[in-house]
Amino acid sequence: MSLQSVSFANAPAGTDLRPASGEISESPNLVQPRSQDHVRIVGLVHKSAKVVRENYVTQALVGCAKRRGEVAQTEQGALVACTGKFTGRSANDKFIVRDETTEDTVWWPRNNPMQASRFDLLMQDMLGHTTGHSIHLQQLFAGADPRARLNVQVLTRSAWHALFIRHLLIRPAQEELDRFAPNVTIIHMPEFSADPERHGTRSGTCIALDFTRNIVLICGTAYAGEIKKSVFTLFNFHAPEKGILPMHCSANLSREGETTLFFGLSGTGKTTLSTSPQRGLIGDDEHGWSERGIFNLEGGCYAKAVNLTEEGEPEIYATTRRPGTILENVALDPVSGEPDFFDTALTQNSRIAYPLSAIPNRVPDSQGPAPTNVVLLTADAFGVLPPLARLTQEQAIYYFLSGYTAKVAGTERGISEPRATFSACFGAPFMARHPREYGDLLQRRLADSGARIWLLNTGWTGGPYGVGSRMALKTTRRMLEAALSGELEQVSFVADPSFGLRVPASVAGVEARLLSPRSCWEDRDAYDLKARHLLDLFDQNYKKLTASE
Repeated sequence: MSLQSVSFANAPAGTDLRPASGEISESPNLVQPRSQDHVRIVGLVHKSAKVVRENYVTQALVGCAKRRGEVAQTEQGALVACTGKFTGRSANDKFIVRDETTEDTVWWPRNNPMQASRFDLLMQDMLGHTTGHSIHLQQLFAGADPRARLNVQVLTRSAWHALFIRHLLIRPAQEELDRFAPNVTIIHMPEFSADPERHGTRSGTCIALDFTRNIVLICGTAYAGEIKKSVFTLFNFHAPEKGILPMHCSANLSREGETTLFFGLSGTGKTTLSTSPQRGLIGDDEHGWSERGIFNLEGGCYAKAVNLTEEGEPEIYATTRRPGTILENVALDPVSGEPDFFDTALTQNSRIAYPLSAIPNRVPDSQGPAPTNVVLLTADAFGVLPPLARLTQEQAIYYFLSGYTAKVAGTERGISEPRATFSACFGAPFMARHPREYGDLLQRRLADSGARIWLLNTGWTGGPYGVGSRMALKTTRRMLEAALSGELEQVSFVADPSFGLRVPASVAGVEARLLSPRSCWEDRDAYDLKARHLLDLFDQNYKKLTASE
C-alpha cells in the first residue's frame, strides 16, 4: 500500500465428534486445527436438516427472513429484528472447555470452565435440533490479513442471524469459497434451551467455546452480538501465539497514510469517532496488530443506534436507509413506520449491523501501517477525568490494563443504569488469557511504533452522571482533531493535579475551562472527593489484577 496515495472506496459488496488423527487443514492462516471436524459437522447437518441454504446472498436472506416472519422491514428496505428477552450479552453464561490446550493458558479466575464431555453432549443435542428444519450455512473469513485469518462457518436456523454474520465478517470471493477449508464452526440455535443438569450450564442460555477444536455453541439467546464476540474471543486466544496483539478497538487511516487506533468499551465512541469523512475507516471494533501493521478482523460494523441523528453521525445514519441493513431492537414509530432511535423502551443497547461497503470512506483492504496515534477512550461517569491527556507509554499500559469506563445500560444483562467499571484491555470478557499477556504485547508494539498515545474522555463534565452533562460530541471531535493532526505539538501541557496526566493548556476552538474538569464543578471540594474515590478504585482494581499474575 502506498502511503502517498491512499485510496478509499465504496465497493459493492450421539455421534463421535472428537478429532480424528492426521486430518490437518491446508489453510495457511492463524490456526491449523483438523478441518475435517468442521466438515463432518456440516455433513451431519446435511443428513438431518430439511434443507441447508449455503452462502445465500443478502437479497436471498432478506427474502427468507421476511417469509418466516423473523423481521419487519422499513420503507427503505432495512430489516428490523427483535431479540426478545435478551438485548445484550449474557456474560455469566459464557463457558470455555477446560482441557490440555486451555489448562495453563486461559485466565480461569475470570472465565467459566466447562467439561469437554458436557460440551460434546450439548453439541450433540443442538445438532439433533436441526432435524427437519431449514438451516443456513455461511462461510466467511475473520481477518483481513490472509496470514492471520480464521475460516469461519456459521450454522443457524435464523435467516436474519445468517445475514448479520454475513454483514459482520469478510465475504470470500467465489474462487475462495470453492476451496474454503473451515477451521472454526459456530452452531447457533437461539430457540434451543440448554439443560443445566444435563449440560452443566447455569441456565437455558449458553455460549460455549472449545479452543482446541475451535467450535462455538450458542443457544438460548437471540442477541446477535454473541456470534461476533465469540469469533473475537477465539481470535484473542490464538493471536498472541503468533505475536499478534488482538485489540478491542476501531481504526482509521488518514489520507497521508497515518493509522489511528481507538480503544474503548461499548458506548465510549469507537465507532462514532473512527467514522469520519476525512479519514478512511479500517474497522469499527476488532483488530489485530502484527509486525506488518494493523488489520481488521471483520468486514462490517455493529454500531450503537441509541440517540442516532443524521446531523451528529451522518455516515452511520445513512446506513439505516440502506436495503439489507439490520436494525436490532430499534423501535419503529407507530404512525410513520420510521425508526425511532430515541425510543429506548426495548433497550438502551439498540444496534445497527451493516457491511463496511456501506461506509463511503473506507480502506479497501481493511489494513494499515503501524499507528501514529493510539487513543484510549473512556466515558467517565464520575466527571473527574480530563477530557484529553497525552500519556507516556507506562501510563498507557496502566490505563489499558485498567480499562476504565462507564458501563452503558443494556449492554449486558443486569445493568439497568450507567456505572463505573473496569474491563482489562478494554475487553476483558473476550480476552481469554491473562491481561498481562496482552499488555506486554501492546508495550512492545508501542515501543516499536513510537506512536503518540492519548486518553480521550467522552463522558461527563461539571459533575457526575445525573448532575453534570456529557461532553458535547462537537467538542470531543475538535480535541481529537487537534491531537491527531499534530496541532498540539506546538502547545504546552500542564499536569492534572489529581491524576498527574499531561493536559494541553489550550486547544483552539475549545473553551479553556473544559480542559480542567475541576474548574467545571461548582463545588470544588466535591470534585476532590470524587477524584480521590476514583483513584482509590483504580488502585484497588490494579492490585487485584496484579495479584493474580
